[in-house]
Amino acid sequence: MIIQVVGAAELFRQPLEHIVQLFFEEAQIWFGISAEDRTPDVNIELTLTGEQELYAHARLTEKRSGKVYEASYLRRISYCQEDKEWRKQAKQVISHPLLDVLERYTGIEQPWGILTGIRPTKLLHRKVQRNVPREQAHRELREDFLIRQEKIDLMQQIVDRQLTMVPDLYHLRGEVSIYIGIPFCPTKCAYCTFPAYAISGKQGSVDSFLGGLHYEMREIGRWLKEHDMKITTIYFGGGTPTSITAEEMDRLYEEMYASFPHMDKVRELTVEAGRPDTITLEKLEVLKKWKIDRISINPQSYIEETLKAIGRHHTVQETIDKFRLAREAGMNNINMDLIIGLPGEGVTEFEHTLAETEKLMPESVTVHTLSFKRASEMTRNKEKYKVASREEIQEMMKRAEEWTKARGYVPYYLYRQKNILGNLENVGYAKPGQESLYNIMIMEEMQTIIGLGCGAASKWVHPMTGAISRFANPKEPKAYNENYKHYTEAKIKVLDDLFGIKTGV
Repeated sequence: MIIQVVGAAELFRQPLEHIVQLFFEEAQIWFGISAEDRTPDVNIELTLTGEQELYAHARLTEKRSGKVYEASYLRRISYCQEDKEWRKQAKQVISHPLLDVLERYTGIEQPWGILTGIRPTKLLHRKVQRNVPREQAHRELREDFLIRQEKIDLMQQIVDRQLTMVPDLYHLRGEVSIYIGIPFCPTKCAYCTFPAYAISGKQGSVDSFLGGLHYEMREIGRWLKEHDMKITTIYFGGGTPTSITAEEMDRLYEEMYASFPHMDKVRELTVEAGRPDTITLEKLEVLKKWKIDRISINPQSYIEETLKAIGRHHTVQETIDKFRLAREAGMNNINMDLIIGLPGEGVTEFEHTLAETEKLMPESVTVHTLSFKRASEMTRNKEKYKVASREEIQEMMKRAEEWTKARGYVPYYLYRQKNILGNLENVGYAKPGQESLYNIMIMEEMQTIIGLGCGAASKWVHPMTGAISRFANPKEPKAYNENYKHYTEAKIKVLDDLFGIKTGV
């Protein structure tokens, strides 16, 4: 499928391309008059005129049949003193008729409307912070972004739940959370793009990495202590943090307690133990020793053939056995990740996975929709991995919603990704009171999160303006091992600037 888009200003091309991609997989999208040597299958002409009153028009022509679809949209801009604000609203205006003609041409409805960003709930949080009445907020989301009411209701449920769990969510910019990345796994899953390196045979690299990580924790902890900065949550991710040995885990958590201030005030400690093949009784005892109160054990699927296809070298039975082992060791807040749309799986297979999950009843279940991430092995070899249709994906998500609701789980966080199957979403469900506070922090971007370790990214949220910037550590262990001191010093300088701390230099 070749799609030619004419009349779009350069600054709108990327968001308009994202909208077109919602409807067509593997489409070639050309902007401008030239269509190289091939005739496009679909031609889309866009116009945008006006300044205070913006008028947009879209005309879609299918070359083969000559069918034409047209739509227009008019919006008066009340506040456009800043160019940035005008551009934002102009992008919304030109997106409206484009979405309209594409929905009518393809017969595909987009429940998220023109939204292609990954954090829809932030839009609703902003309205809550401005005391916009609920009915008005919902109407604005429908009119401005064309979001369907079913998704707005989901957003509202999540926002309500987050504010119940974290009543001071809008007042946490004076605190920070900590993300600690462990970049090792037993093997790398086919869909994964996280910094994750097979741990076998790399003990030297692991030793060097942990030395650098301990250094980062001490230096950042010293800064936090000097400025009496509280930590809201601490999250060990990766990779798989339980890939390292029990002794290494023990020393790492001991360093955490020695380095960081106010550990008795930290609201949540999470360690991802996502790969069941990394979990042992000895490691679980270490977690309990250091009061780690939340872990993840991720089946992704309960189909043996699927686990083999995606490169997870553990069995379904091992997932079940390690979950029960964790329960016996006293772990009472366990999350399980499930993925909709894995290769070879349809509604029947997903229902089997839900049925098996019900036998264990973890405190939270995160339902991911498969996304073809650009750097993953699955994306590089798409022809090997047959996935379900858009209709099947939507049906599986519906089953997940029904299953969680019937069993007392509530949705508490949501995010979306590019190239996500069915243009759906990833939703975290939890038993009330068992929600992951870190997941709320990372998604709603209400406070700074300091990233430590290989591949960890820091997200700086300005305590006064809320402006967001990012800073990433090296993803490759060798580069991290050689440069961790430099990156630690750079982070401390950013923290000084961010919180307005004078160094006397």
